[in-house]
Amino acid sequence: MLTIYNDRHPLHHGKVEMFRGELVPCFEVPARADFVLQELERRKLGAIERPDAFDDAAIARVHAPRYLDFLSKAWDEWVAMDPANAGRDALPSYWPIRTFRSDVLPASFPARMGLFSYDAGTPLTAGTWTAARAGACCALTAAARVLRGERAAFALTRPPGHHAGADFFGGYCFLNNAAIAAQALRDAGVDRVAVLDIDYHHGNGTQAIFYERADVRFTSLHGDPHTEYPYYLGYADERGAGEGLGFNHNLPLARGSGFTAWREALATALRGIADFKPGALVVSLGLDTFEGDPIAGFTLATPDYLKVGEDIARAGLPTVFVFEGGYAVAEVGVNAVNVLDGFMQRAG
Repeated sequence: MLTIYNDRHPLHHGKVEMFRGELVPCFEVPARADFVLQELERRKLGAIERPDAFDDAAIARVHAPRYLDFLSKAWDEWVAMDPANAGRDALPSYWPIRTFRSDVLPASFPARMGLFSYDAGTPLTAGTWTAARAGACCALTAAARVLRGERAAFALTRPPGHHAGADFFGGYCFLNNAAIAAQALRDAGVDRVAVLDIDYHHGNGTQAIFYERADVRFTSLHGDPHTEYPYYLGYADERGAGEGLGFNHNLPLARGSGFTAWREALATALRGIADFKPGALVVSLGLDTFEGDPIAGFTLATPDYLKVGEDIARAGLPTVFVFEGGYAVAEVGVNAVNVLDGFMQRAG
């Protein structure tokens, strides 16, 4: 398994996030990726490379130009408001919902930050843009390697991406690495691409990006949004719209679900993907389905992740894995590498 590693990810290191009415230390920390890297090196799963360079045009195939412009300048604007801001993270506090306008770009930085976000749990830091942009390059590089003949490649990067939409951040995510990889595969001539999201939390950003398209099928198994973040998307009746009708497949599961029920849902997801007949697969690899995760509610155990990788490999598709969630930090490395190891053992 070839890994493309974002060595700039530690530049994004949030201090606090808003969680249920109080500021708490961030759950999404650099150690998450560090533990995965250590486990990859310990088990010698394959080569580990740095990402190739890409210009913003490839990222702009997924994200709106005004959003990218905001992200690239946000930290400087935050500090320009008050030099003391250099010592604290930027968190949004206003949001344009329902009857509020979103087409006009406000001059106020806090107003623009709210315009381009949907929660107060995603701190923007001095290194966020650099880390996130390098992560997008990891996803693009992994896709390029698969196009050149690799059976699979793993984009090991953070911050994660699947909650980020075309023009908004949230859920710890700023650039949608899985969507960027899927779009790159399409642009390179792959007629149909499937995206499989196995994070505990629904990939609302990825769904929104491809919701009206028939060339990219989005499938997600996740915690039931009646009770689980991000709450407002991820229901089973969301099947796509327009040309995309029938190409969005959500499989929400109740909190407390174990591996038997989860694996049955994965089998259903993979059958739908097989019927779609894609030329490539992108996997949003979230590990917060683990029984010890502090902000999730499934009960998968560490050995289960080997079987997850085996099941995905049976799809027989060129595959790009993109690292997403997983907040039981000490175990996330073993769990992530178990998926990749199981995949490679089955893929041969």
